[in-house]
Amino acid sequence: MVSKTTKVYLHVSANSKLFREYIGAESDSIKLSQVPINSHVEFHFILAFAVDYTSGSKTPSPTNGNFNAFWETKHVSPAEIASIKYIHSNVKLALSLGGDTVGNKKAFFAPKSIDSWVQNAIHSLTNMINLYHIDGIDIDYEHFATDHNTFVECIGRLIISLKKSRTISFASIAPFDDDDGPLQKHYKALWNKYGNVIDYVNFQFYAYEKLSVPQFVKYFNKQASNYKGGQILASFISDGGQGLGPGDGFFEACKELMGHGKLGGIFIWCADESVRYGFKHEKTSQNLLVSTT
Repeated sequence: MVSKTTKVYLHVSANSKLFREYIGAESDSIKLSQVPINSHVEFHFILAFAVDYTSGSKTPSPTNGNFNAFWETKHVSPAEIASIKYIHSNVKLALSLGGDTVGNKKAFFAPKSIDSWVQNAIHSLTNMINLYHIDGIDIDYEHFATDHNTFVECIGRLIISLKKSRTISFASIAPFDDDDGPLQKHYKALWNKYGNVIDYVNFQFYAYEKLSVPQFVKYFNKQASNYKGGQILASFISDGGQGLGPGDGFFEACKELMGHGKLGGIFIWCADESVRYGFKHEKTSQNLLVSTT
């Protein structure tokens, strides 16, 4: 394992041209080809979500690491993914695991045991990753029916195994600030032990109440300290009033972070909502990232 000191040097704080966008959680018609892609950024579509719950039932239940696709697979299909990656060589795909809800109920991380969950997750995700031409995974569990050590070991061992087999080339986590509640405790514990195999931190800054530019920068620096050495992405929600939106100074905050070499990229929740606005903020975000030196 890489030491914590070495980890800081591997995850160097610097501006990045990484743009990421969640897709598939809210729309039954959204297509990858609708989203504008700037050829000069590293572009990640993140499919929302793959969940280890039963599918096709009115009352989904946990499946102990056997993952199913809960995005609209008819419109975000293996064929469409292969096509978009062929047309745009800078595009990669990630699977986001977990999410907030499944079947209008909270989606809990609920393994029966560490070993059985990891074994099932490796098998089911490897099949899904190969079928959908996926490059990486994103960890977005937000509710927990187990202790943080079980979460840490399950997720850490999963990432290590999928990377070792070259099934994936990157992994990210997507925490938010719950005032030192269980979520941050789980993710900070994961980072402290396995941060050396986690490439990006998709921190959900839009989970905060409405922010000013100075507040956003303050919280960004706070989370950069919590996930020390990590590549932290700034974020906003397309259709909502929380956090710091594009019309309230988001891009000004990004420019300030860029001036200090801290902007690890930008991610947006989500393309399903952005389609109503003609993806104008996706275009601005990518243009801003391209302007980094």
